[in-house]
Amino acid sequence: MYVRLMSFKSFNPFLNGSEPMKIFRAIGLYIFSVALFYAGVTHFIYDHGFARMLPDWVPLKLVIIYVTGITEWLLALLLVFPQTRRAAGFATAAFLIIVLPANIYAAIYGIPAPWSEETSLTALWIRPLFQPILIWWVLVVSKHSNRQKGFDTL
Repeated sequence: MYVRLMSFKSFNPFLNGSEPMKIFRAIGLYIFSVALFYAGVTHFIYDHGFARMLPDWVPLKLVIIYVTGITEWLLALLLVFPQTRRAAGFATAAFLIIVLPANIYAAIYGIPAPWSEETSLTALWIRPLFQPILIWWVLVVSKHSNRQKGFDTL
């Protein structure tokens, strides 16, 4: 006799594609997008602070900071649209991996947060350790989109 056991997924309304999960993902998506857009804004407000997070041998520090700020704006906007959401989620995850070395460098060398003159070592290490959570977050909220013909179907 075959007995089918129900998985945890079937009992949890946030994991089975139900209406609460859709609402939860939408809220998470918009919170992430707003935070990412704001992070891009801070790259222009605290540009020299962000530039300190790059090693001395890196050329064109301010240009890199401005480009990363603009990239964050574009990714935040692309996450909002269902047609580009999934591709933007993968691109945002890749972007977060690319900028991770700057966060690790800042933590190793005790470079304070861009808007501060001094930051505790604990706070400096929280940022790179939090990066995998941000990557997971953007991949989860961008995973299911209203697939329509467009960039998302590549």
